[in-house]
Amino acid sequence: MRIGIISDTHIPQQVDSLPQRLNEVFAGVDLILHGGDICASSVLDELEQIAPVLAALGDDDHFTSYDARVKENHRLTVGKFRLWLTHNLPRLPHNAWHTGISPLDPYLDTTDIIVFGHTHIPRIDYYKHILLIGPGSATLPYYAPKPGTVAILTLQDGRAAADILQLE
Repeated sequence: MRIGIISDTHIPQQVDSLPQRLNEVFAGVDLILHGGDICASSVLDELEQIAPVLAALGDDDHFTSYDARVKENHRLTVGKFRLWLTHNLPRLPHNAWHTGISPLDPYLDTTDIIVFGHTHIPRIDYYKHILLIGPGSATLPYYAPKPGTVAILTLQDGRAAADILQLE
């Protein structure tokens, strides 16, 4: 299974439209996860022309009380993987990598992959066994209005692999 991951589109709040290359990059994905700060449900409608969409509620999303695709958090199981889609990843204390104490610890027994947005900075990392995927922003990378990044998560043969893709 291939999952397209996008976040922080801020349409039309900061930019007018999704990058043109997005259709090419997401061609053939089975599902799209949006990490929030969508700003207009029309963005989800456009993405849904490619594949089914689920979205996390971002701190700039004020339209979403009526959109069933949007929840504060989504918990889903895809094959053997337990995913959590959220906008704002609980901040890891600077020493969490060394002390092993983190706000993510309560999720260790129930989560394999966390997809998040909010930062506008692409990131693929691990905290203990949890794969962390932040696609950055598709339209405002590092808060600059230009084509940014998305991610592709591939779940195959019991393995999960993620890649960040540039839309420019």
